[in-house]
Amino acid sequence: MRASSTMPLPRMLLAAGGIYTAQSLVGGLTFLGIPAVLRAENVALDRIGLVSLAMLIWALKFLWAGPVERWRIGTGGRRRSRGLILAGEAVVVLALMAFGLAGGTDFSFILALLVLMALASATVDIACDAFLIEQFPENRRGLANVAQVGGGYLGMIFGSGLFVAVYAAFGWLAASFILAALVFLFSVPMAMVREVTLPTTPPTAAGLLNAVRRPEIRIGILMAITFELGGRLAQALAGPFLVDAGLPLATLGLLNGGGGVAAGLAGTAAGGALAHRFGSAKAMLFIACLHVASLAALAGVIAGAPEHLSLLVSLFVIESAVMAAGFVVSYARLMALASPAQPGVDFTLFQCASAIAAAICGMTGALLASQAGYAATFASAAALAVAVPPLLLLFEHRLKRGIS
Repeated sequence: MRASSTMPLPRMLLAAGGIYTAQSLVGGLTFLGIPAVLRAENVALDRIGLVSLAMLIWALKFLWAGPVERWRIGTGGRRRSRGLILAGEAVVVLALMAFGLAGGTDFSFILALLVLMALASATVDIACDAFLIEQFPENRRGLANVAQVGGGYLGMIFGSGLFVAVYAAFGWLAASFILAALVFLFSVPMAMVREVTLPTTPPTAAGLLNAVRRPEIRIGILMAITFELGGRLAQALAGPFLVDAGLPLATLGLLNGGGGVAAGLAGTAAGGALAHRFGSAKAMLFIACLHVASLAALAGVIAGAPEHLSLLVSLFVIESAVMAAGFVVSYARLMALASPAQPGVDFTLFQCASAIAAAICGMTGALLASQAGYAATFASAAALAVAVPPLLLLFEHRLKRGIS
């Protein structure tokens, strides 16, 4: 049994959105901000490549989700989500301040701080996902997922674009301390909310074995992997394809930073509205059908008229919006499958499965494009998308029947 929070919905959404923005800020810093700054300081490319290893932590967070969830779930129905989240964000703030004081002089120290921030942020993510599942009723989770995904897009702007811009103007200290201040500010709304005490204590200890024994979780993992396959394959090749097609790098930067974010936020809002209006299962099926249309159009233009850059750019922007809407509706659906006894563990498994699938798609897409060309690769992405709607119907049928 679960209880809905008595806190006003806008305050809860602000708290969740602030934490997810801070989380994504760390991701943007690791993926884009720090590599760009290190290269500007003439750090070797092979060393910069080590930075991406910090993000492997996000794909492996299911390994410690069980202990985190067992600590988060207190006795008598109490929850420690807020304290765990704020402690993790405090670690991130201190690490960012250490960044600034170090001044980028020691690469090993920078890498260690990035790993520390990734560990803290991944742990916060486990607790915050569980917080959303427990504190928002199912019919309001679409709105919560808008805060989740929308915060992700905003955080990428701060962690990549803002950090690099401030670094270029004022140096390491100012850039790092500004990000530390932002993480602190984004965490303040969470400090002001109060978690509901749930009326029962889970009868079993939270853990991975309890998760994989449930048919809902096994089906949810398959759902998380298959839903995004086509989009992930196309997304991984969007930048390289447009560069090879003749799009200037400056224009591509504006497309990713401006058009991509705007499309992502628009898709996030649309996905939230669909989930709220029709329910997460129907909304997920609808977005899967939209994916078929957008990827088929993209594959068709690449095969038949690759010289029409403006049309291709427009289609990639549309696909970005569809992907963002897909994140919202799929998160809402997968949260509904998580057990009230261990929501942090269950949803973490879904996210890790999706992240691992995305990494595999990125590598597979590059290999396929190098061997068979872009046209065949984007056609494969469209074919994968075609398979998703019937698979979703099959998964939903099995969920209703309770068959693994």
